[in-house]
Amino acid sequence: MEYDVSIFEPYPFKQGQKIRIEGSKRSGDWEVVGVTDAKVTLRCPISQKEFSWDRFCYFVEDKHTGWPGD
Repeated sequence: MEYDVSIFEPYPFKQGQKIRIEGSKRSGDWEVVGVTDAKVTLRCPISQKEFSWDRFCYFVEDKHTGWPGD
């Protein structure tokens, strides 16, 4: 028997990427400043504060848009 299955894959972050996270407590614009197998370090482009978190993002879409805050 077959089923509809949703498949999620961790996003392959690259240092220097400009990203926007939506729909989570980490929502907002970020710059990727560090990546390991377990952690990603993001910097806020406004406050310049950096945060290292366990890898948590999954790819949704690419979009050509203004950054930050557009």
